[in-house]
Amino acid sequence: MTEAPRVVIVDDQALVRTGFRMILAADGIEVVGEAADGDEAVTAVRRTRPDVVLMDIRMPGTDGLEATRRILRDAQDGAAPRVVILTTYDLDRYVYAALGAGASGFLLKDVTPEHLSAAVRLVRSGDALLAPAITRRLVERFATSGDRTAPLHRDLSTLTPRELEVLEALAKGESNAELAARFHLSEATVKTHVARILSKLRLRDRAQAVIAAYETGLITPGSDGAARPAR
Repeated sequence: MTEAPRVVIVDDQALVRTGFRMILAADGIEVVGEAADGDEAVTAVRRTRPDVVLMDIRMPGTDGLEATRRILRDAQDGAAPRVVILTTYDLDRYVYAALGAGASGFLLKDVTPEHLSAAVRLVRSGDALLAPAITRRLVERFATSGDRTAPLHRDLSTLTPRELEVLEALAKGESNAELAARFHLSEATVKTHVARILSKLRLRDRAQAVIAAYETGLITPGSDGAARPAR
């Protein structure tokens, strides 16, 4: 993709929205809409059809979690924007729930200008803006808390033995290069396995795959990551 990403910024603080808009515009990224709460965010996304939504998680009224659900539910197949959660804290239970609901990652609000622009371009290209190891920290903190606002509950029986092995290692935070080395495969083959896992389990990206591995019991928080036999 060579066209500039189109972005909607959602935050209840006008200064945050202005700062992010200036940073993105300076890097050639088009801000097509702004919103101060979740209801305005849904309306803005419907009107502008952006590539990426920068979504504050905590706002008065409709919060970022509910807005994310509504935006992704409204979108037609293949037309959903990528939602990046904005948060003040990197271990936030709302972030965990938002990832389960389909968000593609999160950013801290004190993100550097360079990282903000790079993050928008990254998620626009289809990648998850979250290292699996960071997702694992979120899951290990909240997967056993009983606060499963958006459980994935995927059926792992659809995966082959090799795909289960790849999912286990992916959920432990291994990159494609590390997966390739572990299984003596090319990175292209690893990407194919990951794509098939996401397709079979109806997951949006690697971040959701990590959550699914925990919520199905393939691996458990605090364990060494040993996979359980497929049923």
